[in-house]
Amino acid sequence: MNISKEQVDELNAVVTVDIVKEDYSDKVEKILRDYKKNSNIPGFRKGHVPMGMVKKQYGKAVLVDEVNKLLQESLNTYLTEEKLDVLGNPLPKEKENFDWDAEHYSFEFELGLAPKFDVVLNGKKAITQYKIVAGEEMIENQLTTIQKQYGKLIPQDAVKKEDLVAGTFVNEEKEINNPTTLSLDKLKGKKNVDAFIGAKVGDVISLKTKGLFADDHDLISALKIAQDSANDLDVTVDFTITEINAQELADLDQELFDKIYGEGTIKSVSELKQKIKEDAERQFEQQADQQLLNGITESMLENTTFELPAAFLKKWIQATGENPLTSDEANDEYEKSEKGLRYQLIEGKIIADNNLQVTFDELKGFAKELIKGQMAQFGQLTPEDSELENIASRILSNQEEVKRISEQLMSKKMLAYFKENVKLKEKEVTFDEFIKEVYK
Repeated sequence: MNISKEQVDELNAVVTVDIVKEDYSDKVEKILRDYKKNSNIPGFRKGHVPMGMVKKQYGKAVLVDEVNKLLQESLNTYLTEEKLDVLGNPLPKEKENFDWDAEHYSFEFELGLAPKFDVVLNGKKAITQYKIVAGEEMIENQLTTIQKQYGKLIPQDAVKKEDLVAGTFVNEEKEINNPTTLSLDKLKGKKNVDAFIGAKVGDVISLKTKGLFADDHDLISALKIAQDSANDLDVTVDFTITEINAQELADLDQELFDKIYGEGTIKSVSELKQKIKEDAERQFEQQADQQLLNGITESMLENTTFELPAAFLKKWIQATGENPLTSDEANDEYEKSEKGLRYQLIEGKIIADNNLQVTFDELKGFAKELIKGQMAQFGQLTPEDSELENIASRILSNQEEVKRISEQLMSKKMLAYFKENVKLKEKEVTFDEFIKEVYK
C-alpha cells in the first residue's frame, strides 16, 4: 500500500491511497473460507460447498467490504501520523468506470486543511467589563419582598389597591381556565386596577387581555398560555374572585433573620441589606461574565482574520447532510455556520497554545462543586465528601452530562484566561442600566 499527498494550496490537498492485491487478499480468502464452512446451500452438505461457488456468490461483496475497511483505517492512520489538521472529513473523488475486477486500486480524497493564524486578543478598543451593583432601590424592593413572603395574609371583605386577589381566569373559546393570585401593582393602566377596587368574593370581572399586564410574562403566568400566544392575544377573560387578602409585612427582627439565614448569621437590618446586596451582585456577576465573553468573542472574530477552504466545506456540507442539498442550500448552510467554525478554530488554538484542556480530575472537582451548590439550596450546607464523590461518579457516567459540565468548565477556564490577557475597561452600572445598555 502507498499513500501520498499533493498540496493543492495552503488550505486544500489531495491524498491518494494505492492498494495492491497483497494488502487485502489474505483477509478476503480467510472470510471466504469461513463462509465455505458455514454455508447452507441446497444440494451440498454444510462445509462442502465448492469454493468457486462461494466466490461467485460472495466474493465481490467481501472484496469491496474489506478494501473499504482497509482504506478507511489506513487513511485515518495517515492523517494522524502526518498530524494533518483537517476540517470536516476527507471527501472521496468520484472516478468514472471504477473497476472492482482489477487487482490494484487507487483512491483519491480531497482534504480541507485548517488555516494557520495567530489569535488577536486585543483590538483597538478595550472590551467593557461590566460590574453590576445592586442599587438602594433594588435592595429596598427585595427587603419588602422578604417581608411579604414571611408576613401574614389577613382576609378582607372588599379589594383595596394593596391587596392580593385570588381567583380564576376563564375564556372558553381559548380554553383558558386558570386559578391564580394577583397583585394589583402588576396590572397595567388605571382602568384595569379600578375594575378590582371595591370588588368582593364571588364577583366576576371582565377584562381585556391586551394591555392587561405591564409585563407579558405576568400574562403568560396568570393565564397559563404559551409565549407565542401571549404576543397577539386580544380576548375578553372573566376573573371570578375567590379570596381577598391584605398583606401584613413581617417585622424586621432577629426571629426573621434567624428564620431566613440561620441563627445568629444576620443580626441587624443593615447586615440583612448587605447580605441582599452581596447575593444579588453574585448573581449579576454571571450575567456580566457572559456579556464579557460575548464581547471578547466578537472582538476576536473581527480582528483575527484567516481564510477557510470555503469551496471544500460547501462541497462537504452538500455531501454529508442528513437530507440531499442543492448547491445553493449548501452555500446557505455554510454562510450560517462560518462564524461558528471560525470561533471553534480560534478557541481550539487558544486552548492548545495555553494548555487549557480539561482533565478528568478537574472535571470531577468541578462537578462536586456544582453538586455542593445545589445541595446548599436545599439546606445541606456541609455534605460528606464521600457523598459528593458518589453523586459525581454517577453523573459522570452519563456522556451527555460529561459534555455539558465539560463545556461549563471550559467556559470558566477561557473566561479566567481572557480576564488576565485581554485589555478590559471596567464600568460600574446598576442592573437596569446594564439591561438598557446591553439589550438596547
